[in-house]
Amino acid sequence: MCRESKPRAFDRPVRARMAFVWGFILLLMSPGAFAAGHVFPDCISGPLSSNNVCNATLSIGERVQALVSALETKEKFKLLGSSSPGAERLGLPSYEWWQEALHGVAHSPGVKFAESGDFSYATSFPQPILLGASFDDDLVEAVATVVSTEARAFNNFNRSGLDYWTPNINPYRDPRWGRGQETPGEDPYHLSSYVRAVVKGLQGGEDPDVLKVVATCKHFVAYDIEDWHGNERYEFDARVTPQELAEYYMPPFEACARANVGSIMCSYNSLNGVPACSSSYILQDILRDHWNWTREYQYVVSDCDSIQNVYLPHKYRQTRSASAASSLLAGTDLDCGEYYGLHLPSAYEEGLIDDDALDTAISRIYAGLMKLGYFDPGEFNPYRSLEFSDVFTPDAEELARKAAERSIVLIKNDGTLPIQVPVSSNLTIALIGSWANATTDMQGNYYGTAKYLHSPYFAASQIPNVNAIYGGIPGDPTTNGYPQALEAAAAADVVIYADGPTLKTEAEEKDRTLIRWSGERIDIVTHLASLGKPFVILQMGGQLDDAPFLDNANVSAIVWGGYPGQAGGDALMNILTGRAAPAGRLPVTQYPARYVDDVPMTDMGLRPDARTGNPGRTYMWYDQATVPFGWGLHYTTFDASIARGGDDDDERWDVADLAGACSEEETRKELCPFQTVDVQVSNTGNATSDFVVLGFLSGAHGPEPYPIKRLVAYRRLHDVAAGEQQVASLALTLGSLGRRDEDGNLVLYPGEYSLLVDVPTQATWNFTLVGEPFVLDEWPQDPGVAQQDAGVFLQATR
Repeated sequence: MCRESKPRAFDRPVRARMAFVWGFILLLMSPGAFAAGHVFPDCISGPLSSNNVCNATLSIGERVQALVSALETKEKFKLLGSSSPGAERLGLPSYEWWQEALHGVAHSPGVKFAESGDFSYATSFPQPILLGASFDDDLVEAVATVVSTEARAFNNFNRSGLDYWTPNINPYRDPRWGRGQETPGEDPYHLSSYVRAVVKGLQGGEDPDVLKVVATCKHFVAYDIEDWHGNERYEFDARVTPQELAEYYMPPFEACARANVGSIMCSYNSLNGVPACSSSYILQDILRDHWNWTREYQYVVSDCDSIQNVYLPHKYRQTRSASAASSLLAGTDLDCGEYYGLHLPSAYEEGLIDDDALDTAISRIYAGLMKLGYFDPGEFNPYRSLEFSDVFTPDAEELARKAAERSIVLIKNDGTLPIQVPVSSNLTIALIGSWANATTDMQGNYYGTAKYLHSPYFAASQIPNVNAIYGGIPGDPTTNGYPQALEAAAAADVVIYADGPTLKTEAEEKDRTLIRWSGERIDIVTHLASLGKPFVILQMGGQLDDAPFLDNANVSAIVWGGYPGQAGGDALMNILTGRAAPAGRLPVTQYPARYVDDVPMTDMGLRPDARTGNPGRTYMWYDQATVPFGWGLHYTTFDASIARGGDDDDERWDVADLAGACSEEETRKELCPFQTVDVQVSNTGNATSDFVVLGFLSGAHGPEPYPIKRLVAYRRLHDVAAGEQQVASLALTLGSLGRRDEDGNLVLYPGEYSLLVDVPTQATWNFTLVGEPFVLDEWPQDPGVAQQDAGVFLQATR
């Protein structure tokens, strides 16, 4: 278990706290102290001290009403932009709403790193795509807890705000998506479980009295295209059926809403003809009404300039003022940008909006700040005492390395790994390729300044009795790099080739067009592998088609390291040399290279479709993967069995009995328990290792086509010693069994079910449901889509 202990700052004596407070006051008095716009309001002697917004004994609703009532209409417009000027007349400070912390406190308009010294760096964890491979929600929560602790410390010294536009929880639907690295993977159940842990860690609990920071789930919804063959995210209209919207694109956001996330960001794209930030269907009907995301402090923020996109290029409204008004009225409370400030005044004059609409939005965003303790004295807030000594602590540094180690995936191994380092002589290791000596590439995007960035070459050079040789970046045979690589390999006992995509080929505003290894890389890899030495590929960044190497007997091992963060090189070398045991599982499908020719990115469909040629997406619908979702090898062997019986054990339940057994107080029938299945895991090898238990459902039930399988539960077991057994309990609910019909309703169907454990499957439990279908969740219908022809969901190819 990797849980962070209670921040040390909470236990400081009063005298130390007073010293901190006076230091903070002196900071605020220093030149440039107000640059970031995160000064706390003066509720002691400032103009607001006589306003009930500063009365901590009142409810949030009463306090925010007092603030809003004191505002003049002309002051309200500017408060709804991300760089808020505040209201000088009232003593309401300016505030910058745009902070980022995807995998650590990150560079952004509201985050100010110092040039040196205190607050010049923060802990840099692995990108979510790698952290998601851990399938360890306790680890995820621990990482998020450290991030929020450091974020609060930055805020206490006026170097950041209190709300953070993270996490990115869009499912990684297509392997070409440039921002897939920001997400935990492709499976909606996995993302939902992951994000509950992230929100809890960032916000300081499931429902704390004081939020630690406000987390923001983005991008709502069906956003996963940047710029693919001229199809840009700013103008893309995602055409999604109600069935696939409800079963795939929406669940992570429902998990955010149910976890009481403070903020949700609407996306650039349109959904079925309506820009997301102007869609009352998704922002009101689904988010607030259906999911009951209605706490006073919960608000919707736009993606940056997506309010402007409502006007152009979406052309959803005929004027700029009408575009701004439509977004405000649909439920977008805060504009990342200047569009609200520029065009809401004219919308007000034209009668498109009124003070009630403005007051609703202002109330939500400032209630968010109140929930953070923004208007409260420091002694009321447990986080005001955090300082730079709480940033990059030894525990945080160790957690960053462990997070990478527990997430790295062993894709292939012929027994070469772990590399045995001699104790009485030297082992020469050549490290070759564009990632061999990588630094900033280790972080991926949305990163902050790290205290250090350890590359694989650096980490190898620190291992006793290892002579590390850097073989450069080969390029092609016409470059000097090619002979250098071959020379390094010839002098080595072990050859490691580290390569893969970087931000140069996959990033925000940049989708990939190819998912294969390039010709010159395949050439140098096969050449190096043919030298007759142990040869290991470190596949970094996003997934590439490893087919050329999986069946190549000269390639000893393949390890996927993603974007592993500040200690990525250390973690990789610890895995390669056996100091840590690999147990990560691929959180995405590794597709064959031809997949980019089989289906356009603009086709949002998941199911195979003969009309469009779509072969299916994700492991649920696509069966031709090079390496499947959930794959991951170990340095030992494991047996997994289901304790309740073997494959021939057939059990039956009546749907009506299951639905009737739900508590009458349970309004969400999908949460009602079904069965807890114990999976017994035995380490039958010789090394201690973690093991991730994955539970999938398959079978003939619900509407056709049936998915190949779908993840419904997982649990990571820790430190299973050789010869030891541990039990993982997989709790299945009625919602686990349910499938979405064509209208998006979640239905419990009669039919045949199979619980499949592990990849590849090691254990199976079969059971049957009989009776009539039962609706667990009635999905809100979009009246606009209902009037469109079904053919609207067929996509243009390019």
